Amino acid sequence: MKKKVYVDLFYLNTALTGIKTYMLEFVASVNTYPHPDIEYIFSHDPDQQSQHDFFRGKQPKWITLYYHLYYFIWKQFLLPWKAWTSGAESIINFDFVGPALTGKKNFTVIHDAFFWQMPQNYSPWWRKYFIHMIYAGLKKEDVVITTSEVAKNAIQTHTLIGQIPHVIYQCPNLYEGEGDKNILSQLGLEKNGYFFHLGSFDKRKNLPLLIYAFAQFLRDNSSETKLVLAGERGLGKTVDDWETVQETIREQGLENKVILPGFISDAAAKTLYEYALAYVFPSQNEGFGIPVIESMRLHTPVLISSQEALVEIAGGAALIHQTGNAVDLKEKMESLHCNPELRKQLIELGKIRKEVFSRKAFADAYYRLILTN
Repeated sequence: MKKKVYVDLFYLNTALTGIKTYMLEFVASVNTYPHPDIEYIFSHDPDQQSQHDFFRGKQPKWITLYYHLYYFIWKQFLLPWKAWTSGAESIINFDFVGPALTGKKNFTVIHDAFFWQMPQNYSPWWRKYFIHMIYAGLKKEDVVITTSEVAKNAIQTHTLIGQIPHVIYQCPNLYEGEGDKNILSQLGLEKNGYFFHLGSFDKRKNLPLLIYAFAQFLRDNSSETKLVLAGERGLGKTVDDWETVQETIREQGLENKVILPGFISDAAAKTLYEYALAYVFPSQNEGFGIPVIESMRLHTPVLISSQEALVEIAGGAALIHQTGNAVDLKEKMESLHCNPELRKQLIELGKIRKEVFSRKAFADAYYRLILTN
């Protein structure tokens, strides 16, 4: 008889790039590579749930409070009931929190330890409440999953989670459809004429630092190169860095050089990756760093900070700058701009590294974990 596993996809209605990609690629992976001994039951249609936008972006406070209540009711009451009626033996939770009131085993993904490592980036009351939810949803027999060895070490060092996390490398967005080359003309871009970053505007992403380094790059180099920062605002005022990004652009006089297209489609993202001079990822803290592998898959050279998780995931196939050092970042951007051979070398290394992060490997890792627990 097959093991039935209930997969919670509720959070797709608000998940931003990182966790959203994780959830959608999990569904794609297990559908592409089914296992004869496991049946996954999805709580929602992944495509429909991920397209909901009522709770996304900057919202009135009452909508935010309504969502927190809705989320609590789902996690603690509706999800356990649906799992029970489905006949599932266990529940997979991709969003840090498993239901506390359930007789089912939770397989819960703790993507990182940011709530403990960076308390200043979160509302104190919300952070306290959410951490309590995380702990309450982890019974002794439950299983914790995380995204990298660095994230595993951070969880063990900074949290009170008793389980030893299992590291499963996820699959990035494969961007299997056609790209949208119209995005280039819409944004006034040319091939190899811009640096690219895709992701939420969280403070930990260090985007103001990137803008400052880019300003120094332009002052020291006669270049028409632009900087494209695509993605949605961070979730919540304490996390979001959108206003600071805009202020930094104005201070540096880069209104015509830094492009903020906001949320973009997968087709547009694919083209922007493919035609970029390089992908730049100056983040000060990551649990994984999905764009690193997405860039490699689309043959784009990658420049990352020296943050440990990014270095782990890149596996020697990216150029590295010292985290938080704008001068070093600017110099590495110059190296990529002036040295086609360096870009070619990074692309070739990326072609090899990306093979570690496949859908089959992602699905197989979950199969092994579920069947042995």
